[in-house]
Amino acid sequence: MFVISVLNQKGGAGKTTIATHLAKAYQILGNEVLLIDSDPQGSARDWAASNENQPVSVIGIDRPNIEKSILTISKGKDIIVIDGAPQIAELSVSAIKASNFILIPVQPSPYDLWATSDLVDLVKQRMEITEGRVQAAFVVSRVIKGTKMSKQIAQVISGYDLPVLNTRITQRVVYPSSASNGLTAFDIDPHSEASNDFMNLIKEIEDMRIKLFPHILNHSIPEAHI
Repeated sequence: MFVISVLNQKGGAGKTTIATHLAKAYQILGNEVLLIDSDPQGSARDWAASNENQPVSVIGIDRPNIEKSILTISKGKDIIVIDGAPQIAELSVSAIKASNFILIPVQPSPYDLWATSDLVDLVKQRMEITEGRVQAAFVVSRVIKGTKMSKQIAQVISGYDLPVLNTRITQRVVYPSSASNGLTAFDIDPHSEASNDFMNLIKEIEDMRIKLFPHILNHSIPEAHI
């Protein structure tokens, strides 16, 4: 079992879009996947409820006991994705404790960058306590195509001493339009640029994972998505 938390205590960073697409992408790659919605607003649960044939399993745990609850619900699961709650420190701490990998989406905005500092401190404390057995990385999200801001923000983020993934999640109409029907970009067009972005994101996460856990066979990423 591999647990990925998508966390940022500032709202609007695209956490739910990233969490739902990661869950769907890992499922496409043949994994048993569970998506945990830890946000009391329940956005991921609303997404799942919008599709009566939703293939991704979604449950809500919006109490600060995620790391304990996960022990009773993880049987048979290969991947668990946690959609983090904004502004609620206790839930973020609980998600961090439950995680093997923490993905921090940041919009290309200095306000988002400033808002991540407390979360980064919590993540680094956990990495130190676990002697590096927990990994973390930034991903620049909601990028407006054709602008240079994402590159500039990535350079500034590097000062936090956490990896900045090369993949950029571009702001696209397909994300809100598919979400309203409980779908993802993969359901609209599995070979679109949006779908490729998330397959590339998973490849980067898996590359980091295999370095830490070399005994785990890396899931193959279909060539069409590289």
